Amino acid sequence: MSQADIVFHNTLSGKKETFVPGNPEHVTVYVCGPTVYSYVHIGNGRPAVIFDVLTRLLRTRYPQVSYVSNITDIDDKINAAAAANGEEIATLAERYAQAYRQDVSALGVLAPDVVPKATHHIAEIIDMIETLIAKGHAYASADHVLFHVPSDGAYGTLAKRTLEDMIDGARVEVAGYKKDPKDFVLWKPSSDEQPGWHSPWGRGRPGWHIECSAMVKKHLGDSIDIHGGGSDLTFPHHENEAAQSRCANDDPSYVRYWLHNGMLHLGTEKMSKSLGNVLTIRALLESHSSEVLRYALLSGQYRSSLTWSDELLAQARASLDSLYQSLRDATAETSQTSADMQGLKQADYPDTVVAALCDDLNTPRALAAMHELATQLRRATNGEEKTAALQQLLAGGWLLGLLHQNAEDYFTQGQPGDAATLSADEIEALIARRKAARADGDYAGADRIRDELLTAGIELEDSREGTRWRKI
Repeated sequence: MSQADIVFHNTLSGKKETFVPGNPEHVTVYVCGPTVYSYVHIGNGRPAVIFDVLTRLLRTRYPQVSYVSNITDIDDKINAAAAANGEEIATLAERYAQAYRQDVSALGVLAPDVVPKATHHIAEIIDMIETLIAKGHAYASADHVLFHVPSDGAYGTLAKRTLEDMIDGARVEVAGYKKDPKDFVLWKPSSDEQPGWHSPWGRGRPGWHIECSAMVKKHLGDSIDIHGGGSDLTFPHHENEAAQSRCANDDPSYVRYWLHNGMLHLGTEKMSKSLGNVLTIRALLESHSSEVLRYALLSGQYRSSLTWSDELLAQARASLDSLYQSLRDATAETSQTSADMQGLKQADYPDTVVAALCDDLNTPRALAAMHELATQLRRATNGEEKTAALQQLLAGGWLLGLLHQNAEDYFTQGQPGDAATLSADEIEALIARRKAARADGDYAGADRIRDELLTAGIELEDSREGTRWRKI
């Protein structure tokens, strides 16, 4: 692998492949977003963060990258949640869609270029279903429209399953109106209480899988470079989506590179709303900084499962503290952050961080490279070396979506859950008293003030330049 190559593990081939976009002037990326019927959990944040890093990397290499990530706002779970709350389905879906955007933005995720909603694409969905019927890949039966799985000879190639191995009934009903038990729903009838739209097959609503096919086609075209999502979507969702799009568009290369992130676990169980073992992003932000959460999500290789724990968060906090300490020591006279590094030329980003991300988004290796850059910054012996090392560390931080705070603010403003209870003015006053006590030779009194501050959650750092403090 040369340094210029970007290599991804393609779920379709089951191996690493050098990334070669269909059009080097315009790279296209689509990632499946959440179904919005409650606040999203931290597991939903993992693909948002991972593919945010992916698009940041791609944008250092290619002149145009179009990134689309959808929101599913029509689903039986949404219907049930709205009925339980006694509110309109659209009202509930919009509230949680807005909450999702706020939560992932808090994690440092840059907004995709387009965030389409399924309910805004009903015309495109109906048009694609009509195309599938006309081409013999779908049929109407008992007020439903179903995709006929045996009509697609490539079905099963993504999930590596034969037709005999397929699981019937995953988010679809196994019913007598199907020609084949594996056929899945493209359109289904709606009762008076359910959301519905007029169609050639009666009032109804789309099946889950057809939504993404229609949105990809409208916003990115018949085929795309990269499709991402959680590994739990490989089958049936992505398998069915790929079949629909291949058959409707007559394009066997619907997606060139399929990327799937591993699941987040609590103990031995996958984090899941259905299991009731979720930690929402919103709740975690009450006791941890958003940057600590992001660092924790990046600490594992994206294709592997990641166990979420207090130990993981403590390690992420300590690692961030170390990076910011290097910045604090080097930026006493500047307020630069990684946000200032957006839009640099490819050659201006640190080689070690870039090389790690080019190797199938190896974020653990990229984080290790960041700490090596921090060491170089601490060891810099002159102004030129320090400036170069600082720029490299911040540029790497931008690629990973880290180090976007002013280093001094990071330590003095504190984080959610910190023990500090004193204001900045009160802390500075106590530090001044301690300085005066030391000047008078009252070292016991100075130590008492240090201990008083420590009890209040404030740690002091003495140096030749004076005393700094940090909330702990």
